[in-house]
Amino acid sequence: MSIDALCESLTDYLDLEHIREVRRAYYYSEQAHTGQSRRSGEPYIVHPLAVAEVLANMRMDHQSLMAAMLHDVIEDTGVTRDGLAEQFGDPVADLVDGVSKLTHIQFETAAEQQAENFQKMAMAMAKDIRVILVKLADRLHNMRTIGALKPEKRRRIGRETLDIYAPIANRLGMYELRSEMQELAYRALHPMRLGRLEQAVAKVAGNRKRVVQEIETAIRSRLDEFGLQGQVIGREKQANSIYRKMKNQHKSFAEIMDVYGFRVITQSVDDCYRVLGAMHGLYKPRIGRFKDYIAIPKANGYQSLHTTLVGMHGIPIEIQIRTEEMERMANAGIAAHWLYKDGQDGQTPDRASRWVRDLMELQQRAGDSLEFIENAKVDLFPDEVYVFTPKGRILELPKGATAVDFAYAVHTDVGNRCIACRIDRTLAPLSRPLQSGETIEVLTAPNARPSSDWLSFVTTGKARTAIRHALKHRERSESIKLGERILARALMPYGIDLSALSPEQSQDVVKANHAENFEQILERVGLGDLPILSVASRLAGERDADCSQSDKPLAIAGSEGMMVSYGRCCLPIPGDAIVGSISRGKGIVVHQDRCRTVADSLDNPERTIAVTWDEEVTGEFEASIRIEVINQAGVIAQIAAAVADAGASIEGITRQERDAHISIIQMTAGVKDRVHLARVMRRIRSQKPVLRISRGRNN
Repeated sequence: MSIDALCESLTDYLDLEHIREVRRAYYYSEQAHTGQSRRSGEPYIVHPLAVAEVLANMRMDHQSLMAAMLHDVIEDTGVTRDGLAEQFGDPVADLVDGVSKLTHIQFETAAEQQAENFQKMAMAMAKDIRVILVKLADRLHNMRTIGALKPEKRRRIGRETLDIYAPIANRLGMYELRSEMQELAYRALHPMRLGRLEQAVAKVAGNRKRVVQEIETAIRSRLDEFGLQGQVIGREKQANSIYRKMKNQHKSFAEIMDVYGFRVITQSVDDCYRVLGAMHGLYKPRIGRFKDYIAIPKANGYQSLHTTLVGMHGIPIEIQIRTEEMERMANAGIAAHWLYKDGQDGQTPDRASRWVRDLMELQQRAGDSLEFIENAKVDLFPDEVYVFTPKGRILELPKGATAVDFAYAVHTDVGNRCIACRIDRTLAPLSRPLQSGETIEVLTAPNARPSSDWLSFVTTGKARTAIRHALKHRERSESIKLGERILARALMPYGIDLSALSPEQSQDVVKANHAENFEQILERVGLGDLPILSVASRLAGERDADCSQSDKPLAIAGSEGMMVSYGRCCLPIPGDAIVGSISRGKGIVVHQDRCRTVADSLDNPERTIAVTWDEEVTGEFEASIRIEVINQAGVIAQIAAAVADAGASIEGITRQERDAHISIIQMTAGVKDRVHLARVMRRIRSQKPVLRISRGRNN
């Protein structure tokens, strides 16, 4: 297309002054790119003009079209951002500058580089979402002309397009652009596979065409019978779509090709539901295969009715029913209802704005750029479920999302204080995947905190990032508190009070250990990352230690949090003789003093620390119990009842037959201390099938 032809097409929706601005941007770009050519040998200006044409087909505003014309001048010529601002104004210059910063995203270089560049994209979108629309149009034209590149580069760009750009287009509801991107990307990655698929499609094309015509005729007749107006379109399957379904759904080519797709485009929403009724009267609907995206639109604004019918000879028929406006929205997405043409620069449609806002929240809470891109990619591939708050508000979540994801979607504070949930008014586990249509109520407590176990089942990037952020904050505060206790104990033999340290003493240790401040020293001591004796001796200077004070143990109260854990090898409980092992990055791990895991390090003061149980120890502790029983029905239930009667809980249980008559049961019970454990074991021993019982020893 020439600039004249493009400007002629713009008269449909832009005024003459704006069209003149677009033309002026073209000539400026043409002059700036003089002497430059593409790999195909064409003059370089062909590319910016083609990008502008893609955006013009979306009916984008004149500033976006000008940015498309100029999007490479900062990167490839001597023109500066300020120079563009002087010629075309700040909005256009900012758009071009934003696109330029996204030009060299190399997704097959180091992971850190990929993540940093994706963060740039998120920030550019937050400032003005038109940046990503220009970039998508740029990428689409590059994919259309990718044949001029070497195979290796084609594969790299194709993979990058599938991983990032096509999902972003999908998230913004731009299905037509996404579909073409995917088709071109798959051709770049798998040219031979798609070639064979197209040959296979061509072989069955004749028979398929006949079946499609028969179904289409039946649908039209049914619409006429009900007096309904509607355009009926038989949807063709693209080779990349066939390949993707075969791969993801583990189906054969024949199974994929046996499904026929149709779209009915009507005049009004009311007609959509009337057409649905007519179709369900024509062919039998398949149970559970109806989705109403009109009443509950997708997050990117997509609306349509989807239903699957069983046609003649058992042929599956997929039908989408939507209005003309919904059809435009499905094809162009965010660009279908663009707000810039009203002069509202910087304004973003609600759904896109919400997604970009969520992206920026992810970025702020993520510990690093790698964590950000990991969570952002999760949100780029949504397979949605729609659930309700108790007040009837609809929330969209990815498939597999749990009540914890729901809680964080409502608000970060709700997620952080979540303790339980009700699904359709019934108490349910926090880890249970949610289903569309369910009503979720989150129960909270003021002092509740996120659990690290939640990371094993949450699916949304927002929940995962918020949990990690809370855990890191909690870990830091707990490690500082533990570091204070450990250091105060280590300073006792020197007669030094930790709270009375002089600024000079503190600063000396900070410098010696390359820390930012003394609080960081305490944190590293609590984490076990600094040798405590060397820190204490440096603080003491020339002072001699009083050996009588050196063995005073650290009291374990059970409420220390993440920085004090209990060895899985020996499962110590209050009342056991214990010793502490200092583990780098984990703080103190408490073991029974007879545990073989710490036997070799007992004489090493840098790796062990004297600990004892506090007089007011709290919490529940796991204890291992070994039970020898006679094989009979219901023996596990008897033991479980005995444990419950003793006021304990079962954390885990396994059973292994020793022979035809006797089994060995290994059980982990939650108890308060040794006295409580003894009571539990007495209750179990009183059961008739029990032959022997002992405390289990993992070592």
